[in-house]
Amino acid sequence: MQPTYFHNRLIIVLIAAALSSCYYDNEEELYQFVEPQTCDTTAVSYANAIEPIIATRCTKCHAGSSPSGNINLETFEGVSQVASDGRLVGAISHAEGFSAMPKGEGKLPACDIEKITAWVNQGASQN
Repeated sequence: MQPTYFHNRLIIVLIAAALSSCYYDNEEELYQFVEPQTCDTTAVSYANAIEPIIATRCTKCHAGSSPSGNINLETFEGVSQVASDGRLVGAISHAEGFSAMPKGEGKLPACDIEKITAWVNQGASQN
């Protein structure tokens, strides 16, 4: 039995439906209209807020014996150095004149940027 015009159209429709249902959803785009949660930046501590963000988002490149850009963020001293000279906030906020971080990715979540900025503005202490 030879395929008919109807069979060919049915196959094309099924293939198109299968292909159009598979795509990558970007979390930021999906939830851009959702009411933002509050971000508490009143008493940001290095140990409880900043270190976990840095460990999760930065040390995959900025650690070890030859860290990217010669910036090692494994220690408080390393983080403190780039915080005190403005490079940390400039990089994570993708400010003009700074190398946008994380490299090749979108910005960190807004609350993470707010926490890091608040910590820097509060003196970037090792608390």
